[in-house]
This record gives sequence, structure tokens and C-alpha cells, in this order.
Amino acid sequence: MTHQEIHHITLTPEPSGRFQPTGFANLGAALYDQPRPDGEPVKMLLVESVQSMANHLEGTGWNLLEDQPVTALARLPWVRVVAKSGEYLTSSRTEAHRLASAFVRNSTLNGDNFLDILEQRFGLVQDRPVNHTQLARAIFRLDPINLIHGVFFAVKKWPHQPKITRAITAFIEAENVQEVHSGGVKTDDVRRRTTGTAGRSAEGYGMVPFPRVEYTAATTRLHVAIDFGLLNSYGLSKEATRLLGLVARWELASLLSGQLRLRTACSFRLAEDPPGPFSDPSDLAEEVDSLARQCPELGDADPVTEVIWNPKGRA
Repeated sequence: MTHQEIHHITLTPEPSGRFQPTGFANLGAALYDQPRPDGEPVKMLLVESVQSMANHLEGTGWNLLEDQPVTALARLPWVRVVAKSGEYLTSSRTEAHRLASAFVRNSTLNGDNFLDILEQRFGLVQDRPVNHTQLARAIFRLDPINLIHGVFFAVKKWPHQPKITRAITAFIEAENVQEVHSGGVKTDDVRRRTTGTAGRSAEGYGMVPFPRVEYTAATTRLHVAIDFGLLNSYGLSKEATRLLGLVARWELASLLSGQLRLRTACSFRLAEDPPGPFSDPSDLAEEVDSLARQCPELGDADPVTEVIWNPKGRA
């Protein structure tokens, strides 16, 4: 049976009760009714999606100024993607598809196609099932964050398209919401009127009014589930398995340690002290570093795998 650690964390909007939720193309805000067995349905709002929260969680482990992992995760493997000139381009930590990113896959390592190297390390063979332990170990050695947030290799030329599902799922919902309608005007002090002129509002000229919809809510909660059963199923060493769970907790603790600013006009603080496992990210960081030193899957190898991106796709 899968063991999940589940938390429901109450949030308070700042600086007031109004906030701007995430929006979706051709949909806008995600509003829906939550049925109640003992009464009328409650109007709900998805404030932050699973995908967006994954980005926020992963972002806690990356130093944008130095283009490398933060100190707490410095011992964990990752793939650095550079141009032929050696200039940093991106990484398995910052790409939307992680190790499955086109920039990672369509690169070379020591002159060999990285896509072929991945296929070999993953042990993908025609007419044979995927060896999930070998797959997990290979991914762990390249970038263990992929085993926490998931990765899908949709490579048609491979005999299999291996997929790792998320081990941590987080999203923010607001309950009993009300719309707040307001608006504004984009000003133009040079060309206030566009009638009879060549440049109009479509080109960015003139005074352009716009509507705005924000929300208030009776309650806003961050819901988190960490699937320790899934992490245990990979067949890694006890040190590696525990390390994955600690990194997931460290990411969440780091995210909750300050103001949760998701976007413009959407900031939250904790309404109460965070649950015990997420109270002090610095303590968790020390445990992560200690376990990384003990992992037999890692040894003393350089944590960075540097590959050279090939715009044409193959060497």
C-alpha cells in the first residue's frame, strides 16, 4: 500500500484579503463547485496549480545569480547544458521537462549523443520490460530531482518511453470565493487619441482601459502530498530513498520559510506555524548534505554532468 504524507496548510493573503489566481488559456480563473454531503456546494477557486507549485518548489533549490544549485543541494547530481563555446545555456534543474528536455537530450557528452547514452544507461531493450530499478538508479545518478518531480521521455526511436510520476504534489485552493471587479487604464501622454492616426491601440498607442478580476475567500489552503511509497518502490539504497524524501521536505520548508509570493497581487503568509517536518529548512539541509555523502549510488563522482547542446539534434 502506498504511504503518503499529507498536509493541509492554511494561508492568509497579503497585504489584504484580495488576490489574483493563476489563469489558464481560453479559460481564465479555474472556478468550480465543491459538493458537500450536508449542504449546498461551495464555490471554489484553484489559486495555484500542481504544475505551477512544482516550479515554485524546484525554484527553491536553484541560484539564479550563479546558474547552479543552492548550497543545500550542491552535492546532488545535475546536468549542465552549455553551448560549444562553453557558455551556460540551461540545466536539468531549470528545464520544464527536466532530463527529458530537448536541450538535454539533443546534446553530446564526450562527443557521443547524449540521447543514446541515456537509452543505454536506462537499460531500454526491445521486447524486454523496463527494469525500473535500473532506470531509477540511472536517473538518480544524473539528477535525483527528477525522481521527486517526475519526468517523461517521449522518444519515439526508443523501444520504451519511460515515465517517472511525481512524488510530491502541491496545489493551493480557495474556498467560498467572491469576485472583486476593478480595472485600470494604460496611459499615453504623447498620443492620447488614436482616431485618424496610423498608430492605434493594437500597436500600443493611445489610452487603453482594461478590466481586472481578483478574488477574496473565506479560507485559502496549500495542500501537499509526498508519496513515500513511490520513493520506496524504486529499489534504491536506504540512504538514497531517505535522501529523496528529505529533499522534498526541504523544498517545501524553504518555500514556507518566507513570504509566498506567487505573482503580482498574489502573496500569502502562513496563518499558523508550519507542520513539524517543515519548520526549519536549515536542519533539513544538513541532513540532505550528510545523506548525500553516504549514498552508495553517488560515491565520490563529480555531481555535474556537462553536455554540449547541438542545435541540429545529433552529433
